[in-house]
Amino acid sequence: MLRRHVQTIGNLLERVIQAHVAQLRGINTHFCVSYSTVSTCNELPRKLTRCERKPPVTSFNELKREARLKRKERQKAHEIILQPPENGLLVEHLIPIAHEVYAARRELLSCVSRLVNCTAIYTCSLCGEVHVGHPPHKIRTCDVRGSPSSKEHSWVKGGIEHVLPLVESFHLYDRIGRAVSHNEMLEVDRIPAIVELSVQAGFDIPEYPTRRRAFPVYCVAGRVIDFEKRFPKEISIGKDIDAHGFWYKKKRLDENTDSMATHSDDIQAIAVRGMKAWEKMCTGASRLMEKYAVQTCGYCPEIQVGPKGHRVRNCQAYKHQMRDGQHAWQEATINDLVPPVYVYHVRDQQPRKPLINELKRYYGVLPAVVELFAQAGAPVETHYASMMREDVVIPEMDEEKLAV
Repeated sequence: MLRRHVQTIGNLLERVIQAHVAQLRGINTHFCVSYSTVSTCNELPRKLTRCERKPPVTSFNELKREARLKRKERQKAHEIILQPPENGLLVEHLIPIAHEVYAARRELLSCVSRLVNCTAIYTCSLCGEVHVGHPPHKIRTCDVRGSPSSKEHSWVKGGIEHVLPLVESFHLYDRIGRAVSHNEMLEVDRIPAIVELSVQAGFDIPEYPTRRRAFPVYCVAGRVIDFEKRFPKEISIGKDIDAHGFWYKKKRLDENTDSMATHSDDIQAIAVRGMKAWEKMCTGASRLMEKYAVQTCGYCPEIQVGPKGHRVRNCQAYKHQMRDGQHAWQEATINDLVPPVYVYHVRDQQPRKPLINELKRYYGVLPAVVELFAQAGAPVETHYASMMREDVVIPEMDEEKLAV
């Protein structure tokens, strides 16, 4: 028995040495074609269940430690020096970035509005899944209440709102003032969150004014002291401002997107411009969020741009009864501000073949707006390579059982 074990171990060592020598010499010992499925989409966030909370950017232990330090500082009667934008002033080097983000958003909406007329967009009427391109896929992932037992999607025509979902936030006249209360829910304007971030960072929109301070506020013993008047002297309160301190709304921000639309017939050029606008908007918004705080609910998609969340009790997510409808505010990420709708990536080799359920583990994914531009001919950025899974060979149905 011992002799047999020794012989087995010797054979294993000999095989390992031979394989190592062959690898050093560059000899390929396998001549058969294999389809690798090792590459996975590790960058995709895990889909949360209904009762799960979004992962916090800062750990709760760190938040508790910071709260204890702030509580001790408030007990001391001395001034706490605040830096922009916490003191009400703008961060000077971020003002051009705010203008770039707003311009990139308008350019992005213009390009997407042109491409949705050329590329088919489908959405499931039951679960809301989106597919870009024709024909829609046949992957059975519809698993919601009311879906058929086969889990097949019920496809209907989609639009720009399915590729770029609109995320709104309450517009704040004074970003360091008090939060919006529940009774003011219908009195305060709601605008796109990315626009509100640009406004607070230095971009001026006449229809949605915001307070620009010339002198900073002071924090003494935990209380914010503002020595400026509520409104500048050159502004008349009775004529242009209503009872709640806001100018009357004259037009919506998204009404005149057609005026920015390019009149070029080159679809690929429009897609390239749209891809650049998407990357510029996301990159610029990420830089703005490093200084300007954005809050999100831990259980629902609600967003509030500002140092603190609003007090409107309209949360209908998990255990909202225990919070009296109030939101569980936490620090937001760029995916909360600009939520990417992930769709299956259709490669150029399969322009008319629908994606099937049996080969779904070989398909990659992309944000819907990126997939829209990619199908129109725009090059995809390198940081999407692991999500696209272009390195994975998609086998035929008769070869799928041979894949390793």
